[in-house]
Amino acid sequence: MSAVSMAVNLGGVRMKNPLNTASGTYGFGNQFEGFYDVSCLGAITCKGCSAVPWEGNPAPRLAEVPSGMMNSVGLANPGIAALAHEGAAYLSELRSRGTQVICQVIGHSIEEYVRAVELYEEFAPFASALELNISCPNVSAGGAAMGSTPRSAAEAMRAVRPHTRRPVIVKMAPHDVAEIGRALEDAGADALSLINTIPAMAIDVHTRRSRLARPTAGLSGPCVHPIAVRMVWEASRAVSIPLCGIGGVASGEDAAEFILAGATAVSVGTANLYDPTCAPRILDELREWAASQGVRDINELVGAFEC
Repeated sequence: MSAVSMAVNLGGVRMKNPLNTASGTYGFGNQFEGFYDVSCLGAITCKGCSAVPWEGNPAPRLAEVPSGMMNSVGLANPGIAALAHEGAAYLSELRSRGTQVICQVIGHSIEEYVRAVELYEEFAPFASALELNISCPNVSAGGAAMGSTPRSAAEAMRAVRPHTRRPVIVKMAPHDVAEIGRALEDAGADALSLINTIPAMAIDVHTRRSRLARPTAGLSGPCVHPIAVRMVWEASRAVSIPLCGIGGVASGEDAAEFILAGATAVSVGTANLYDPTCAPRILDELREWAASQGVRDINELVGAFEC
C-alpha cells in the first residue's frame, strides 16, 4: 500500500481518494457491488435525475465507434422521488462506509433545475453534493443551451445556489471552459467537472442513415481524453475552485494526466461500461504513480504539469 496520502477536497466534498465515477455510466452504484467493493472509491456520481421521470430518446441510443462510444440516451431517469425510494438505503450505507455520494441535477429550464434541487433537499439526505448538469448535448431543449454561454451558465448556477447548502459542482460542456468557468465561479459554484461528451455523428453508409435514432450524439471514451486533458488545463488556469477531470480515463496514467493538468479529482466513465471491474484497478495504478513521484500527498501533484 502506498504511503502517499490520497485524500482530496473537491469543493467541500472530502474524498478519501481522487477517484469518482461519471454520471450516466454508473447507475446508482449498487449495480457494481457484485464486481468489487464500491466503498474503495472516493466518491460516486449517480445517474442524473430530474424533478419528474424522463423517458429519454428512442432506440438505438448507443453506438461503438473507433476508440470510443456515442450515446443519445436523452438522460432517461426515474425521477428524484423514485431514486430516493429505491436507492436511499444503499446510498446512505455507502456513504457510511466512507464514499461520498454526488447526485446529479438535470432539467430543461432553470425552473426545473430549481425544483430538482428542492426535491433532492427533501428526499436525499444521503447526498454529499449536487452536480448541476448544464451541458446536455443530447437533449435538444435542455442543457446545451443552458450552459452554452457565460451568462446562461451563471444564471443557472445563481438560480439554484440559494436552494441548497450542499456543495454544488457544475458539469460543463466541452467549449469555452475558461470563460464559462470564471462565470460559474463568480456565480457561486464550489467546483467544476469537465468535460461532458463531445457532439458527434456516425452514419451508416449502407442505409445512409444515422447509426442512432437521432442525427447527433455525445462522443466519449479514450478518443476524447487528450481534448479533455487540454480543457482541464485551460480551466485550471482560469479559476481557483477545484476541478474534476472526466474523459477517457481507462488507466492510472490517464487519471494522472488530469491531476497534472490541474484536476483535484478524476471520474471514470465509459470504461465502466466495457470493463465494470476497472475502477479499483485504476485507483491502484494511480496510487502507484503517486508513490513513484516521491511525494507524501497527491495534492502536491495537482497542476504540477510543466510546459
